[in-house]
Amino acid sequence: MSKPLQEHVQCPLCTTWVNGSLRTHILEVHGEAAFRKAVLADKERGMSDPEIGERYGISFATLEQFITEAYGANVSVLRRPRHLRRWQPSDFREETTTVWSFKQRGDWATHHGYYRGNWSPYIPRNVILKYSQPGDTVLDYFVGGGTTAIEAKLLGRRCIARDINPDAISMTLESLEFSPPRTFLDDAGWPVYEPEVHVGDARDLSDIPANSIDLICAHPPYAGIIQYSVKIAGDLSGLSVQDFLTEMGKVARESWRVLKPGGKCAILIGDARRSKHVVPIGFKTIRVFLDAGFALRELVIKRQHNCRTTGFWYTRSIQHNFLLLAHEYLPIFEKPVVHRLGERGVFLEHALPRQITWDQVRETGQENLETTTVWIFPRDRLDAEIKRNLLGRFALPGNRFGEMHFAGDHAYHAALPFGRDIQLLYVHSPRQLSGEIFANYRIACKGVMEEASELLSSDGFLVLETVDFRSGNDLIPVALLLSEDMASCEDFDLKEIIIVVPEEAPRDGQKGYLDIVHRYLLVYARRKARGGRA
Repeated sequence: MSKPLQEHVQCPLCTTWVNGSLRTHILEVHGEAAFRKAVLADKERGMSDPEIGERYGISFATLEQFITEAYGANVSVLRRPRHLRRWQPSDFREETTTVWSFKQRGDWATHHGYYRGNWSPYIPRNVILKYSQPGDTVLDYFVGGGTTAIEAKLLGRRCIARDINPDAISMTLESLEFSPPRTFLDDAGWPVYEPEVHVGDARDLSDIPANSIDLICAHPPYAGIIQYSVKIAGDLSGLSVQDFLTEMGKVARESWRVLKPGGKCAILIGDARRSKHVVPIGFKTIRVFLDAGFALRELVIKRQHNCRTTGFWYTRSIQHNFLLLAHEYLPIFEKPVVHRLGERGVFLEHALPRQITWDQVRETGQENLETTTVWIFPRDRLDAEIKRNLLGRFALPGNRFGEMHFAGDHAYHAALPFGRDIQLLYVHSPRQLSGEIFANYRIACKGVMEEASELLSSDGFLVLETVDFRSGNDLIPVALLLSEDMASCEDFDLKEIIIVVPEEAPRDGQKGYLDIVHRYLLVYARRKARGGRA
């Protein structure tokens, strides 16, 4: 987007014909303020971001900065539509599995996509319908452009909406300026409650009484991914990852305080990438809420649909060996009716497993490899496609590849049956997990990682496969726990978190819960391999 225009073009400010850089001409003749004004004028007229980048020779980040400084918030569209097409989504069905995928963002009522990075209204609609009743109070303390507040109003819930950015609050109030027709209200069967909307800080909810909120439904900014404001003290979007997690700890503790016992807290969060390695902000944020006392009821994978997998991005993905982040996490936390302490280490109090079997595969095709972090395959070819993509991505032709299949009722033997210089070691998860089996697998993975630093080649990869499971009313976030276990190993970096989903997922889960249909692949790279394929 930063390529300057080099052809004969007319200056929008003085009608001079410019042969060369329009940006240079405007800055030299008219100045910085006029340059920004010209850029924003084209944005207001509806010119696309790539067209603006090419016309004025600026990057997407610079355009975002101009917009945020001028309008007080990071918005993608400066002319907002007023016409209401319909009051609810057509053909809506509640989600029943742990993978949610919405190809269309959703544009009913006053929903829009002009607040950059806001979530699809299908997400709060599903969460509100599943975990609250008409008349309940829903809290969104990162309300942004107002998506949650709109849905709460449409669905007959009371809503408290907060945001630290006054301009975001103004947009939310504007989006709430609607009155559903009587026919809609009669069909719905519930009253309309006007949301309570104010500027506020999610870390300080002191004006909200303890044990008064039925449901929290929020989409926080992702630690430096998108800058949502300029010079607003306390804006979490401009923080480093560690500072972000520290501040989210305050949010989690306030969330615990205001929720009623048994109340739910849904937080959409994603990962980032630095130097071709994934930064697991999602798992780390989940840990923050668990440490605040929450139990985990569900862990939903939200699939992204805006990741380009052909042409330029496909080539870049293969050439530089990274996957396009195509998933986010939607943990559904619960404030237990009775507070339970000391459960974090419960799975460590078990014996070691004894035996892991293995196989070896040497060759694979490299055609049509996956380029995002969500892999969807037919059920009858799922395992074969996982292996083909792992080998195509992380093992050079002819190099050694090892597999381990876990036997949960046996103990782990430290001497693994491999030679050295293996490029890819793939550790399969037990298919049916319980607390005791997972305890064995968890400790086995620690032992495998300790020895893998000796077994793997300098550019080798270790892949740990796992799946979440339920223990009573709680969902056990297995991938999160394994990633925490492995974080202390100095020889490996977490490179990718891959979500694998069958095309036709079975739906036979426990009543009242989502069917767990996805599994995880945690891909670790030898730390000294950063300069190579890793």
